Amino acid sequence: MNVLVIGNGGREHAILQALRKSKKVDRLYCMKGNAGTAQIAENVNVDYMNIEAVKKYAEEHPEIDYYVVAPDDPLALGLVDELESMGKRCFGPRKNAAIIEASKAYAKSLMKKYNIPTAESETFDNYEAALDYIRRKGAPIVLKADGLALGKGVLVCDTLKQAEEGLKEIMLDKTFGAAGNVIVIEECMRGLKYTPGEEVSVLAFTDGKTIVPMITACDHKRANDGDKGLNTGGMGTFSPCPFWTKELEEEVLNKIMIPTMNALNAEGRTFKGCLYFGLMRTDKGMKVVEYNSRFGDPETQVVLPMLKTDLMEIFEAVTDERLSDIKIEWENGACVCVVLASGGYPLSYNKGKEIKIGDIGDCTIVHAGTAIKDGKLVTNGGRVLGVVAKGTNIENARRKAYAAVENIKWENMHYRKDIGIKYREG
Repeated sequence: MNVLVIGNGGREHAILQALRKSKKVDRLYCMKGNAGTAQIAENVNVDYMNIEAVKKYAEEHPEIDYYVVAPDDPLALGLVDELESMGKRCFGPRKNAAIIEASKAYAKSLMKKYNIPTAESETFDNYEAALDYIRRKGAPIVLKADGLALGKGVLVCDTLKQAEEGLKEIMLDKTFGAAGNVIVIEECMRGLKYTPGEEVSVLAFTDGKTIVPMITACDHKRANDGDKGLNTGGMGTFSPCPFWTKELEEEVLNKIMIPTMNALNAEGRTFKGCLYFGLMRTDKGMKVVEYNSRFGDPETQVVLPMLKTDLMEIFEAVTDERLSDIKIEWENGACVCVVLASGGYPLSYNKGKEIKIGDIGDCTIVHAGTAIKDGKLVTNGGRVLGVVAKGTNIENARRKAYAAVENIKWENMHYRKDIGIKYREG
């Protein structure tokens, strides 16, 4: 089969690396891709946010047998619907199901209606009403822009002043554009140990009839060591989650995952693809922090390297609604990804810095914001590379990853030095 993956970041490179192992895949393509995807796939220079341009490409290239729509924005625009209307086979939810990520207000209303455990919240489209609510509730409190905001539309406010300023940024200053026209304000859930280690990402394959959780991952969202600094798209991940147990998996499957799949079916929004559950372990059990309608980034970078089953077989089973026929198996051990970013990320940063990569041992490099300029590998985004290491446990894997990081250089490179370190004890 010839398979085209849509997207240009680390997630897409990680998906391509997994598909490359498939016996079912002949040629790989990536739209638009980056310098890393170009090493294993043919990059296609088409703007995937231009639906008509993608459809034109699909018409002109009947040799493409299968499309993987990986990022949130084209899913929310309905790219899968459009490709399927042309008779193309796809992995990814249709527009009416992708709303579970595209609108946080919709996701919260769905959870309320079907009693899926999550933080208490209210939704507002009026600034004054939202401000009054914040002042009544006090801090800590969480503000979420309703729409898609590149993973940065969530503000965790520890003080009332922060909350008031954050509300102004989202609803009046439009920091996240139209995504902030509506805002979800929710209680600040705290984990049992009051640490970020109480959050866990669980991605799941689903064909709308069956839902199968993947191995767990933990993300580090803040830009700096010690979970300080601004929220980012993710500065590193590790898998598996140290506190995860079979009992927790059963709880999440029966109280959150299956009810979410059934709720979407009941609403006429059957979800086929990868459904991402951002979860928090609290004193009242596991609760949903957020949903994503696709593979997480950088969670994918530590989950897919541990997959033993052929990814293309899973994708086709989801498309054909026969996921229950597939046995999905995983490697033992652990995986760690350290994200290397441009200095200044997630705010302003320079591009075009030459990247030098030395000996990385048995680690894998996942490209995110890279390009080739004048024959040289250069930075081309905020998150630039992910260094992925597998090991017998998290500590072993993180040592390997950081040893490799020492041999990668560019001007003003920034990364966290504590990925996975505080979770040694689980």
